[in-house]
Amino acid sequence: MVTVGVRREQLPGERRVAATPETVRRLVGLGLEVLIEAGAGAQAGYPDAAYAEAGARVEQTADAADIDVLAHVRPLDPASAAALRPGTVTIGFASPAAETATVTALRDAGVTAFALELIPRISRAQSMDALTSQALVAGYRSVLEAAMRLPRFFPLYMTAAGTVPPARVLVLGAGVAGLQAIGTAKRLGARVSANDIRPSSADEVASMGGTFIALDVEGAAAGGYARELGEDRAELQRRLLAPHVADADVLITTAAVPGRPAPRLVTAPMVAAMKAGSVVIDLAAESGGNVEGTVPGVDTAVPTAAGDGTITVVGLTDAPSAMPYDASRLYAANVANLLALLVDEGNLAPDFDDEVVAGSCLTHAGEVRHAPTAEALAAAGMAPPEASDRPEPTEPTEPTEPEGGR
Repeated sequence: MVTVGVRREQLPGERRVAATPETVRRLVGLGLEVLIEAGAGAQAGYPDAAYAEAGARVEQTADAADIDVLAHVRPLDPASAAALRPGTVTIGFASPAAETATVTALRDAGVTAFALELIPRISRAQSMDALTSQALVAGYRSVLEAAMRLPRFFPLYMTAAGTVPPARVLVLGAGVAGLQAIGTAKRLGARVSANDIRPSSADEVASMGGTFIALDVEGAAAGGYARELGEDRAELQRRLLAPHVADADVLITTAAVPGRPAPRLVTAPMVAAMKAGSVVIDLAAESGGNVEGTVPGVDTAVPTAAGDGTITVVGLTDAPSAMPYDASRLYAANVANLLALLVDEGNLAPDFDDEVVAGSCLTHAGEVRHAPTAEALAAAGMAPPEASDRPEPTEPTEPTEPEGGR
C-alpha cells in the first residue's frame, strides 16, 4: 500500500500542517495509508487522536524509509531531501528560485517533487492552487495586524461627542491577497482604495467595495500575473502613487512577481511623508519587500518627514501561520486534490501528459523538469550527475488486495 507521510514542520514559527483529519479520510478512501508524525498538527489545532480517528497511523517519527509520498508545507532542507528514497514523491511548497540546494538534492536523490508554486493557473487546477488559498489567509491577516497597530478606529462613528471619520486604507496589488485585504478592511468600516498595474483588476477591486486608483502604468502578463516594470515605468508608478500613500492611514502592499524579488513600490521618502501613527504592512517582506526599509519579521518605527512622530512599518512574514487552523485546512485540501490526480486505484500513477501534473513537477527521474529552474542551475554550474551515477527509482509496493478504493 502507498504510504503518505506527514511530518512536523521544522521551520521555527511554522504552525501549519500538510494534512488534516478531513483530508486523511479522503486519502484513506483513495486506498492510501496515511502516516502522521506525532504532534504534526498540534500547533494548528489538530490533535493526534483526531488523526487516528480519521484512519491515520500516528507514530513518534515518520522515517523516510516508510514513506512513498511526503506531504509538507515549507520547502524541505537539503539534508531531508537527500535522505528520501529514490522514487519518493513529495508535494509541497518548494521555492525553486531560492532553494537551489534543495532542488539539486531532490534531483540527485531521484525524487519526484511537485511544487505547489508551479500549479498552472487554469480552471481545472484551482482546487490545487495553494498560493491562492494561502494568499487569502495572508490578505485577511494583514488587515487585522494593521488594525491592532493603528491608534484609531477603522469605521466611521457618529456620536453625541462628535464624528470619528473612517480610516483610509490603501492596498497596492489586487491579487488574491490584495482583494481579501480590501474586503476585510471594508467590512471593518474603512475607506479603501487600491492600485494594480493590471487594468483588468479595476472591476475586481470595485466588487470588493474598494475604489480603484487608475495610473498610466500597466504591466499585465500571461496567466493573470503582473509582470515586472522597467525602472523608468517603476519610477513613474512611485511618483504617481506618492500622494495616495501620503494620504493613507494604513498602507498594505501585496505585489509580487513569481520567482523574482518583490517590486519596490514605495520608497523611504514616501513612507516618511505619511501621517504620524500610520501603519504600513508589507506582505512581500520575505521576498525583498515592496517598501524600502522593510525588515522581515520586524516592526520598524520610521520618523515622519514633519518630525511629529513615527510610522510603523511591519515586515509581515508567514502570515498564514498566524491562523494555522484554517490555513492548514485550505492547504491540506490543495495537497489532497493534487495527490488524487496522481493516484489510480490506490497506486501512484502520475500522468505526465496531464498539463497539471507536468506543469507542477519540479524534479523527476534525476532531472529538473521545470525549465526555468533547470536553466538557473545550469547557469550556476549545478549540473546533474552522470546517468550511471543516479539512484534507481523504486516503485511503491502494490497492495495484495484492494483497500479503500473508490
